[in-house]
Amino acid sequence: MLHRVTKPPKVRPAPGEGRTMIDTALRRRVRGWMMFDFASQPYNTLLLTFIFGPYFASAVMDDPVEAQSAFGFAVGAAGFVMAISAPVLGAMADASGRHLTWIKTFSVLYVLGSAALWFAVPGAETVWPILLVFCIGLIGMEFATIFTNAMLPTLGPREEIGRISGSGWALGYVGGVLSLVVMLLFFAENEAGVTFLGIAPILGLDPDMREGTRFVGPFTALWYVVFMVPFFLWVKPARAVSDTMTSVGETLRRLAETVRSLPGRPSFMAYLGGSMLYRDALNGLYTFGGIYTAGVLGWSPVDIGVFGIIAAITGAIFAWIGGRVDRARGPKPVIVFCVVALTLISLTVVTVTPTTVLFVPVPEGSALPSLTFYVLGAAIGAAGGSLQASSRTMLVRLVDPDHVTEGFGLYALAGKATAFLAPLLIGIVTLMSGSQQIGVLPVVGLFILGLILLFWVKAEGESA
Repeated sequence: MLHRVTKPPKVRPAPGEGRTMIDTALRRRVRGWMMFDFASQPYNTLLLTFIFGPYFASAVMDDPVEAQSAFGFAVGAAGFVMAISAPVLGAMADASGRHLTWIKTFSVLYVLGSAALWFAVPGAETVWPILLVFCIGLIGMEFATIFTNAMLPTLGPREEIGRISGSGWALGYVGGVLSLVVMLLFFAENEAGVTFLGIAPILGLDPDMREGTRFVGPFTALWYVVFMVPFFLWVKPARAVSDTMTSVGETLRRLAETVRSLPGRPSFMAYLGGSMLYRDALNGLYTFGGIYTAGVLGWSPVDIGVFGIIAAITGAIFAWIGGRVDRARGPKPVIVFCVVALTLISLTVVTVTPTTVLFVPVPEGSALPSLTFYVLGAAIGAAGGSLQASSRTMLVRLVDPDHVTEGFGLYALAGKATAFLAPLLIGIVTLMSGSQQIGVLPVVGLFILGLILLFWVKAEGESA
């Protein structure tokens, strides 16, 4: 006997159910996008600043001066590659819509480059292979960041972009602090061969061969792989992806048109110049903060580490708060406020010595100068976190929606093109004055010049 097969009745979504599904997918997309900041921040925190950089200078090479020089040349070379490549790759991604493909490609470089730092043994006979893989990972991280940032406009309505950017930046700081705490507590050994907890590195790592500290490379790679899972699960292309790659010739033609159009876009051009200057000044504060405190206040590496953690914590908190202010007032007021604050903080730094605070003498051996500098460090972290989060929001407002990645590429180019400026000026003024305090004053000048250019930036975007 044949039985008639009936089709099940179509189930129509209840009123509002379709909207709910879309909202849920968008929320997941936003959370996944934020996880990139959380996953990638350890490259900056662990490798560039607190763990691998100092280890390379003190253990991989015997001469700290030569080590600093070699490290600087390597990072500078990576910066040059990124500066000339970022706008071109960004234009190619905008034309094809293949943002996720580029992120996956550069994620591979990130993971391979950082993991290979395990082979940076103490007293290495040759250091250039080590610096090469470090730069490969750095390029992977920077380019993956450019393409991820370019997705920001697709994550919500215009008025929500600032909040999303600030929350993502805050989450990045959290990832940096947590990864640093894990490394200090369980892996990175001191001269005595023990971690901050007073134990040998876990997992049977040999402290005599500095395996606990060298593990920072594989640890950074593993951290990225694990915490990028939500990103690749939840972040999908926001528009159709082209079946073909845009040719390099076509890409260069479009990029040339964009560059030629800059004089007709004074707000965008002023923003590129202003952000270039104040970002360079901020990086100068970050780069020379530890050197300054060690030289002027005589801080130990532990003191500097605590200083960095405090700055990262306040950076996370105020990046989140700044994102809310950005949503309510727009990014430009946040940027201007933070640049003014950092200018005043930089001026205050000059007044702090072991015997003075704000030029007022304090008793010898007083803890007040160190306490003051911890407060200043917290303020630098707070203003710096909000500034960087709102800076990418401002860029989104100024660029053509169809050329966002190209815009972030030009933004990266502007930042890399003068990355040498703050260190060079600080070095020259310090040498001429013979004073570390006076030597940081060029940072103040860069902040002020950046602030002046911001007056030509339209708060509501180029078309406002």
